[in-house]
Amino acid sequence: MCGRYTLTSAPDVLRALFDYEEHPDFPARFNIAPTQPIPIVRLVDGQRRFALVRWGLLPSWVKDPNAFSVLVNARGESVREKPAFRAAMKYRRCLIPADGFYEWQARGSGPKQPFYVRAQSGKPLAFAGLWENWMGPNGEEVETALIVTTKANQTLGPIHDRMPVIVPPEAFDLWLDTMHVDDETASVLIAAAPDDLLETYPVSAAVNRTANDNPKLLDLFKPTEASAVAKPVRVRTPRAKPAQEDDGQGMLF
Repeated sequence: MCGRYTLTSAPDVLRALFDYEEHPDFPARFNIAPTQPIPIVRLVDGQRRFALVRWGLLPSWVKDPNAFSVLVNARGESVREKPAFRAAMKYRRCLIPADGFYEWQARGSGPKQPFYVRAQSGKPLAFAGLWENWMGPNGEEVETALIVTTKANQTLGPIHDRMPVIVPPEAFDLWLDTMHVDDETASVLIAAAPDDLLETYPVSAAVNRTANDNPKLLDLFKPTEASAVAKPVRVRTPRAKPAQEDDGQGMLF
C-alpha cells in the first residue's frame, strides 16, 4: 500500500510537468497522510486542471461518511470490479503528483523500518489515482481521491509487496481521458514500475508521526548493528538536495 508520501518540487516544476492551467502556490510537504488535502490533476472539458481534494475516497453511494472506512488505496487487480471503485475507474481517473513515498519493512517481532522511495532521476512522479464527488443530504459536497496500487517490482519487493502505480508522462492522457479511453484500455497502465526507475533507502521512524513534516525525514537512517534491518535490501545513498526550511504547516495548503 501507500500510506504516506511527499510533494517537495516547486509549483512551477509540477505545473510544467502536468501542464495544467492553474498557477497554485504551495509549500513543500514531507509527510502527507490520509484525510489531508492533496493535489490531483484531472481532465475538465478536455483540459488538464489542478484541484485539491481529500485523501481517502468516499464513494457517492455512501450514506454516512462517519461510518465508512477511509479508502486510501485501491488494488489495481480488482479496481474495475469493486463497487467502491469501478465507477471512478470508468469516469473519474486522475493523476496524483508526488516526489516520493514511504514504505515500511517488517522485521519479525520488532518495529517496522520505514524506507523512502523516489525516482533515481530526482524528478517528480505521477501516481495513478481515482477521485469521487460525494454529496450529502444537506447539500454538503466533498471531493476525495485515492492511489491505485499494484504488485511491487524487484526494487521494492524486499521492503513491501505493494507499490503505487506510476504513470509515465507519455501515458498521462491515456489514464486521464475517460471520454475516449475506457477503463479496460486504461488498465494496461496498472503495472509495476521498471526496476531501474526508483531508489530506496532507510529513514528515521520519526515519519511514523503525522505531526512531523520537515526535510529531516528524508535523511538517510544508519541503524546500529543491534537494530539493523533484518532482510538484506539494496540501499542507495540519497543524493544531496537543496535545503528547505520547514514552515511548520500541518496541511498541504
